[in-house]
Amino acid sequence: MRLGFVSAILPEFSLEEVFQTAHAIGYESVEVMCWPHGKAERRYAGVTHLDVHDYSVSGIHALCAKYGISISGLGYYPNMLSADEAEARVAVEHFRAVIDASAALGVNVANTFVGRNPRLTVEENWPRLMSIWPATVARAEAKAVRIGIENCPMFFTADEWPGGKNLATTPKIWRKLFEAIPSDTFGLNYDPSHFVWQMMDYVKPLAEFSDRLVHLHAKDARVNRAALEDVGIMATPLEFHSPVLPGRGDIDWRRFFDAVKAAGYDGPIAVEVEDREFEGSLNDRIEALRTAYEFLAPLVAGNGEE
Repeated sequence: MRLGFVSAILPEFSLEEVFQTAHAIGYESVEVMCWPHGKAERRYAGVTHLDVHDYSVSGIHALCAKYGISISGLGYYPNMLSADEAEARVAVEHFRAVIDASAALGVNVANTFVGRNPRLTVEENWPRLMSIWPATVARAEAKAVRIGIENCPMFFTADEWPGGKNLATTPKIWRKLFEAIPSDTFGLNYDPSHFVWQMMDYVKPLAEFSDRLVHLHAKDARVNRAALEDVGIMATPLEFHSPVLPGRGDIDWRRFFDAVKAAGYDGPIAVEVEDREFEGSLNDRIEALRTAYEFLAPLVAGNGEE
């Protein structure tokens, strides 16, 4: 496995500065954020380290070679099933451009969300999903690009109630999704932290969906049991849990990596920093990347101890 990080945590850096930071710490790869230019709609969104409409293939390859860093995937995480049809249309078209750029660069991985209208049930969202995703997957398949769907429900605030803004969040829904769109191009950007706060087993699905693992995210989650007992699981999730750096939450990372390796996965894993205790300054965020690397690198290599 190649250990990397998600570039969203360094929005003020150029792509070269992101790669320079990765190299200095010891990372091997970076998931490069490719949002369209404009105002971010939420934290960690709106970051453009690679403009998919204006880039140099040779220039990007030269940066990779200069710092010994590979691009694990191109990332863009909007809501392609937004109730606002204009917003959804922009998101779909931009993601298809991300697919094209991933192919042109030889990255061949594009990560995103399926999307969801949070006010509708899974079944009510399904016709719209099927009007968008088969053609998107076909485009990726034609260009030999694998799509990694992250499993975050995108339900954190009241405006995302009750279903969140991403449909593909559980094994039951994945089975339905992959049956409807069976292409091997269509897979998962698997993040164990989202199972933690949903009170689900974050290891068990790895075996069943081993052939769908395209990319992994390394983020931890800490459930505050006292808060959970006070507000219950019907509360918005940030009322009872916090995203934290790997090793600072409830995930048994040795167990997780043992299961990942047993599933036969040997691709990239990208640290996703969303730990508020490390967001006070740029130096704090770089320290978060360093701390996560020091914790995870021995485990990825297979000789670490928790």
